[in-house]
Amino acid sequence: MNEYVEYLEPTYYVDSDSEQVIEQAKVLTKSIENDVEKLVKIFYWTRDSILYDPYKSFSSKKAWYKASMTMQRGQGWCVQKAVVLAALGRALNIPSRLHFADIRNHQLSGKQFEIMKTNVFIYHGYTEFFINGGWVKATPAFNKSLCEKFNLPTVEFDGIHDGVLSEETLDGQKYIEYLADRGYESDLPFKQIFKSFFDYYQK
Repeated sequence: MNEYVEYLEPTYYVDSDSEQVIEQAKVLTKSIENDVEKLVKIFYWTRDSILYDPYKSFSSKKAWYKASMTMQRGQGWCVQKAVVLAALGRALNIPSRLHFADIRNHQLSGKQFEIMKTNVFIYHGYTEFFINGGWVKATPAFNKSLCEKFNLPTVEFDGIHDGVLSEETLDGQKYIEYLADRGYESDLPFKQIFKSFFDYYQK
């Protein structure tokens, strides 16, 4: 496990040593001994209890991206929710890291498209756990109630297979297109992400 130590230690953003993160991990998994089942539990809690909000939760303040802060607000966008999930994983002593990709959302709402002027999201964030000898992806971005409102498929996660955004909607239309892999990190590359946002969205 030594080779994965950086994915077990707390960081500024993935503050798995914070009292709030530790307590939430304990509460969610108090009657569970199997690590796979623990991952499933923390995934669904993060997916549905931290509501997806790309408007109120978007900020250039560093502290807003700490897992504990996002948990206090009860809302966040994909990167913030991925940080929460990684922190909960580390609090359970399961190697957890952040992974980033550029995606195109073919079902983007008119309001968000008007703000962004594109349906491409760079540095879409999700979480990866090292379990049963390999890394498995878990994408907690969109809560179930939001998906139901817009008739979109939810991401499901069994702790064994990758849980990623679907390529198609429930009625077979184009939904999410993965464009480029940005790689993985042990902590949130805050400056890098926001510089890329400025360069990409201000052009």
